[in-house]
Amino acid sequence: MATAVRQSGMEEPPRQPVDYRFPPGFQRNLLWFALRKFRPVNPIVLFQQLADTYGDIAHYKLGHRHIVFLNHPEYIREVLVVQNDNFIKERTVQRTKLLLGEGMITAEGAAHRAQRLAAQPAFHRQRIVEYAGIMVEEAAHIRDLWRAGEQRDIAADMMHLTLNVVARTLFATDLRQEVYELAAAINRIMGLYNFLIMLPAAEWLVHFRPPGLAAFVRARNRIDAVVYRMIDAHRQSGLDRGSLLDLMLAASPGNDEESSQSLRDQVITIFLAGYETVANALSWTWYLLSQNPDCELKFHGEVDSVLAGNPPAFEDVPRLRYTENVMAESLRLFPPAWAMGRYARNDFSLGDYFLPARTTVLISQFITHRDPRYFPDPLRFDPERFSPEAKTRRAKFTYFPFGAGARQCIGESFAWMEGVLVLATLAQKWKLRLVPGHPVEPQPLITLRPKYGMRMTIESR
Repeated sequence: MATAVRQSGMEEPPRQPVDYRFPPGFQRNLLWFALRKFRPVNPIVLFQQLADTYGDIAHYKLGHRHIVFLNHPEYIREVLVVQNDNFIKERTVQRTKLLLGEGMITAEGAAHRAQRLAAQPAFHRQRIVEYAGIMVEEAAHIRDLWRAGEQRDIAADMMHLTLNVVARTLFATDLRQEVYELAAAINRIMGLYNFLIMLPAAEWLVHFRPPGLAAFVRARNRIDAVVYRMIDAHRQSGLDRGSLLDLMLAASPGNDEESSQSLRDQVITIFLAGYETVANALSWTWYLLSQNPDCELKFHGEVDSVLAGNPPAFEDVPRLRYTENVMAESLRLFPPAWAMGRYARNDFSLGDYFLPARTTVLISQFITHRDPRYFPDPLRFDPERFSPEAKTRRAKFTYFPFGAGARQCIGESFAWMEGVLVLATLAQKWKLRLVPGHPVEPQPLITLRPKYGMRMTIESR
C-alpha cells in the first residue's frame, strides 16, 4: 500500500505523536539515583519513598524503560483484573525462568491456563482434607525433635518442614535426607538472586558458566536431580496415587525430552511456591508472636481450648479462628510474596494517565499492607484486624498476600490450612523466644526471607 502511494506521487501522512500522560515521579533516571542515593537499591525502600512522596501512582525510568508503581486498590484491581489480558509477567519474573523454566509462575496465556487447569483437582477441597494429616504429622516430627533451652534457626526448620509437606502431599514422595540437599541448593540460588536479576544477558551467559552463574548451574542441577528422580519413580511405578504429580503425568503422557522438561518446570515451580512462601510466613509468625506476649497468650489459650491436648485435624481448622488471624496479620506485615510486576503489551490507561506499551507496572503487598489508610497504626501486630467484622469493612485489593485476579495463587487454601495446623501443633508444646541480639531484617528476594535466619530459643510451655 505504501509503495502504491509513493508511485502515485502522494506522500504518506506523518505519524501523529501519541500524547502520553505520565504520573508524577522522579525527574531523573533511576540509574542516577542508584549511583547517588540508593547504593545498593533496596526495592522496599524505593517503593516506600515513591508512595510517601507521590501517593497512589508514581512514575520513573530505569534506562529506557518506563516504570509505574501503584499503591491504591482501584489501580491494583485495574491491572490485575480489569485489564489483565493486556499484561504479562515483567522482566524480573521472566528472569526466574533460569530456574523455573516454563512453569505456572512464568508461563503465559494458553500454557498457563492449561497448567492451572491440570493442577486444580489437587487443590480441591476433598484432596485438601487428605493433606491435613500429613501436615500435622510433619509438624509433630519437628515438635518432638526440639529440646527445651536449645537455640535453633527456626527459618531453616520451617523450610525443612514445609519441603517435606509439599513432597508428601502434592508429589507422593518422601524426601528423607534429600530435604537438606534440596534446601541447601535453593538457598544457594536465593543468595544469587540479585546477581541473576542484574546480570545482562544471563540467559545466554549461563551456557558459558562464568563465576556466579557456575554456582547457580550447580545448584540447579542438584534440584533437577531430585525432581527427575521423583518423576522417574512415579513413571516406573505405574501407580496413580491421585497426587498432583500423577495429574501432571496424565496431562503430559509423553516420555520424550520435551515432555520431561515441561514436567520438570511444573514440578519445580510448585515445589518452590508451595514450600518457600509458607516457610517464610511461619518464620515471621513465630517472630511476631515472640514480640507480642498478649497476642501469644491468646493464641496459646485458643490452641489449648480447641484441641484439649489432641492433635489438630482438618475439622479443627475453622475453630482455630484466632490462630488463622495470627497468620493473616503476619502475612500483612511480612508477606512472602512481597511484590509483583506486570509488563504492558499495548498502550493503556490508568485513571487520568495514558501510558505506553512496554511499561512495567509494579505493585508491592509489603507497601500496601502497611498503608495507614487501610490499616491504622500499621506497624502494630494486631490479629483482630482479621475478625469477620473488620474484614467486611476493608476495601478489596488492600490485602492480597496470595495475589489477585486470574493469576491468584492456586494453592492459597492449602497454605492457609498448613499454616494453621503447623502453628497449632508446635504451640501445643513450645513457645519460641528470639535470641537476644539476633538481627531481624527482611530480605526482598524472590520471597521475603529473614536475611539472617531466625535464631530462637525453644521454651517449654
